[in-house]
Amino acid sequence: MPSLPSPLPHVVDVELIRGAAAGPAPDLLIEIPHGATRTSDYDHYAAQLTSPLPPDLSDFFHVNTDAGAPELATATAHALVAAQPARSVLILRCRVPRTFIDCNRQIDASPEDFRTGKVGPGLMPWIATDADRALLRAAFDAYVATVMAARAALAADGARLMLHTYAPRTVDVQVDHDIVPNLRRAYAPDRADTWPLRPALDVIGKTLDGVDHAPPTVVAALTAAATALGLDVAGGATYPLHPSTQAYAHVLAMPGRTLCLEVRRDLLADPWSPFAEMRIGDAQVARLAAPLAEALAAWW
Repeated sequence: MPSLPSPLPHVVDVELIRGAAAGPAPDLLIEIPHGATRTSDYDHYAAQLTSPLPPDLSDFFHVNTDAGAPELATATAHALVAAQPARSVLILRCRVPRTFIDCNRQIDASPEDFRTGKVGPGLMPWIATDADRALLRAAFDAYVATVMAARAALAADGARLMLHTYAPRTVDVQVDHDIVPNLRRAYAPDRADTWPLRPALDVIGKTLDGVDHAPPTVVAALTAAATALGLDVAGGATYPLHPSTQAYAHVLAMPGRTLCLEVRRDLLADPWSPFAEMRIGDAQVARLAAPLAEALAAWW
């Protein structure tokens, strides 16, 4: 059996949560590609970069990172192994801010590919020096290698959850050097609530040709559990499953065994605030972790 990957400081955290009767190989891999959610994550990389960064870029970091996803992943893993002691869950949390390089992208895809996929670029436009590109690409490559090692270590019937959170509303702002002032205007009190409200949960499984790669049994269980809580579950309403992302390759490599999920961030934060490190509420996390764990158990 392949060995489990090791954590890498400032690149990826690795945690194994085992049930009392779990076998040697993890049954579930929960990946959090945008798990750099703390100001210290941003500061660590910003301090090393030589490119002239846009002023107050940390505002973009906070509004664009997946706050609440690490806490939800941990709570879901504990709920799953409590209900199924024969299972174990491996959690990978990326600590590289997507503000600089996005570890859920095919990094060499074209700008047009990213636009078609409705996603931000892999390497951000303010990264302007060769030294910065090398630094960030090294972190990116190390993270991707860890993910691949974790996937190889899964049990034969193993499964995978790629967990994200997103801002409550779809805000149409171009990712360029004016991102921060444009975001501040978008979130001004007279405009913030005019943007379209996103679904509580969105399963990212449909490709541009309309084929749905999401695991139907798990999605059905998740929809039933979420509906009981008064929450809506969409199927690709926000983003397609697109080849410009790492997620696309992972889903196709594990047919029917990968769930890509977006959870609305205001359902986890206490309170939600766009431009600051958010407190994540224990009660909010527990409310969603139980039905998510129940849905994931449908794989087995």
